[in-house]
Amino acid sequence: MTTFVQGADLQGKSPQGVRYGGGDEILLQGFHWNSTRLPAGNWYTTLISLAPKVGADGFTGIWMPPPWRDVSSWSKPDAGTSGGGEGYYWSDFDKNGGYGTETQLKAVVAALQAAKVKVIFDVVPNHMNRPNIGPTLQALLNDKTAWRDGCAQCDTGEPFEGSSDLNIGNSKIFSMFRSEFENLRDNYGAAGLRFDFVKGYGADSVNDWMNNFGSTHFCVGELWKGPGEYPVDDWRHNAGWQDALKDWSDRAHCTVFDFALKERLQNGTIAEWRNGLNGNPDPAWRSIAVTFVDNHDTGYSPGFLGGQHHWALPEHLRDKAYAYILSSPGTPMVYWPDMYDWPRGALIRQLVALRRDAGVRADSPIVFLGNYSGLVAKTTGGKQTLLVALGSDLDSAKVPAAFTPALDSNSGDIRIWRSAPQASSVNVQLKCDQGKTQPGESVYAVGSSLELGDWSPARAVRLTDVSQYPLWQGRIDLPGGEQYEWKCIVRRDQDAQVIRWQAGANTAFVAKQDGISAGSF
Repeated sequence: MTTFVQGADLQGKSPQGVRYGGGDEILLQGFHWNSTRLPAGNWYTTLISLAPKVGADGFTGIWMPPPWRDVSSWSKPDAGTSGGGEGYYWSDFDKNGGYGTETQLKAVVAALQAAKVKVIFDVVPNHMNRPNIGPTLQALLNDKTAWRDGCAQCDTGEPFEGSSDLNIGNSKIFSMFRSEFENLRDNYGAAGLRFDFVKGYGADSVNDWMNNFGSTHFCVGELWKGPGEYPVDDWRHNAGWQDALKDWSDRAHCTVFDFALKERLQNGTIAEWRNGLNGNPDPAWRSIAVTFVDNHDTGYSPGFLGGQHHWALPEHLRDKAYAYILSSPGTPMVYWPDMYDWPRGALIRQLVALRRDAGVRADSPIVFLGNYSGLVAKTTGGKQTLLVALGSDLDSAKVPAAFTPALDSNSGDIRIWRSAPQASSVNVQLKCDQGKTQPGESVYAVGSSLELGDWSPARAVRLTDVSQYPLWQGRIDLPGGEQYEWKCIVRRDQDAQVIRWQAGANTAFVAKQDGISAGSF
């Protein structure tokens, strides 16, 4: 009999329990869309051989493919896609599937646990291959109320394609999965679960399953749904990506894939990457974000037809995206081909090492500096603060002496410095009175720190509140307890030409939460 250790015995567990986020996990997606179709043997054999490397590369958990038998086969010639056997149209809970045998699966789990890597199984409660149900489930699933189309739409979530949608509202179906999740935990070493297509069933079902499975075990949900996809009378229709994700997480008590960040990676400027869950000012929001660049659905895969690639990030952004998710809050998830199939593994290893050395966690503080081009952010871990510049004009000549270079890659497109951990940031209000301006001019604050532009007018901070003109006001995050000096300037917005400086001595203050510092022309 194979004996498996529990996830709590492995590295990477946060004190409050990894189910709720906030920890120091670094995850690897342990498969891609074509893993069941590779010519050189089955996928479990690959995982067994590479398990020690996965652990040595710094991953604390691995998202395993669905473990259930899948005999499906399909193609969409118009879209140029095909599939089958991946586990998403499964037939029964038999562990002999397209990735390998049950014996090999247990060997994979043992090898990963020996490498101190948690096993997180992909589970698919919403749908299955209805025409090909295995013999062990036929009696239970012959009941028409086991399916969404047989119970007057009584399922707890949204419909899936065709008639394959299971009815989680049926207590027997709910219990069927509860028992199988226990089985994965007790007999196959599961230390966590990745819930597929969570819009297809209620978040309360996930919460109930995890209460039974174990509240210190990891869980993450895939909620891939933009605000515009919700009905017009649903509050989420007019909300942001972050709001719907946090709402699901609050009800399921699980982490959630950060599709708010993914949407900005795809559609926003680099500066707008700050608008993911992992960049939220509230640590409770950052802690539940599982960040990613691509996965088996969104990205390309090695092999036949390039896989799914439904929402693949363009190649020129991928290195910067990995630099961001591995140096910022949230729980980062690395896609297998980026790590082990394509020439990106060396950079990812460097980034993982920097994250570990700095002690960055899912809920670590992060501050964005909007007065530089590209994306500039400071993440403060338990041991170091990382200063990250992506596609930015920030270089070592402008960085305070306390920061030393840690990484300079992609011809300067990725730069990271590190320092001793900085004090927690506080929000300070700056005021400039008598700031009379002409069209095309604004009032800015410039001063003695990186956040205040290091006395460079081109990198000064624009004050945006003119509700009491000619008084200009703005807020800025600064490391608390530090002393700063600054001045008001009137500056042209377009070319940074200074029209007028605040006269006299510099304005000095010590940063504290909700402090106010004022200057005047």
